[in-house]
Amino acid sequence: MATPVKVYGPPMSTAVSRVLACLLEKQVQFQLISVNMSKGEHKKPDFLKLQPFGQVPAFQDEDISLFESRAICRYISEKYAKQGNKSLFGTGPLEKASIDQWLEAEGQSFNPPSSVLVFQLAFAPRMKLKQDEGLIRQNKEKLGKILDVYERRLGESRFLAGDEFTLADLSHLPNTHYLVNDTDSGHLFNSRKNVGRWWDEISSRESWKKVVELQNSPPPPTS
Repeated sequence: MATPVKVYGPPMSTAVSRVLACLLEKQVQFQLISVNMSKGEHKKPDFLKLQPFGQVPAFQDEDISLFESRAICRYISEKYAKQGNKSLFGTGPLEKASIDQWLEAEGQSFNPPSSVLVFQLAFAPRMKLKQDEGLIRQNKEKLGKILDVYERRLGESRFLAGDEFTLADLSHLPNTHYLVNDTDSGHLFNSRKNVGRWWDEISSRESWKKVVELQNSPPPPTS
């Protein structure tokens, strides 16, 4: 039996949940290891050996260590190509390029404003931090323009990279989940017919439902 891979970090983290969704899609056994960020465990020397920037997730597959959630997802999809969802990272150069271009769009265009909104609208209230209304307004406008592009694309294809669910779609799950369910910004997605249809479909996948269950469960013990 293969040794489970290790994922370090809280499932509430958007980057950690991205990796967990990928592992579940690929049916890869994993061990989720708690990192208490409020106590600074992500800045301790042992953790910095795995993640030199002191962020989450960190990832181990036997003697291999990786960081950055999108790179980890690509690795998982390539190494475990023959199990689970075989379409997750495509099977040919053109499919992979299409997935990669939308992964880049997520990382470079969608993620910056959506991450600001997730922090300001979902996390700042929990942390009793003052919200920046100007920043919220500015990033809602930015995200709306990006979703207009998505709306056009999703009028042409079922998913972002084509007719199959891929990493391109999966990578959007964490931030969108918080914005739709924990903030007043759900209309940015649901008011756009194609984006709303796409979100309903990708958020209903069993893999993502299991990630949400992990987010709502007590944290596992540290090791």
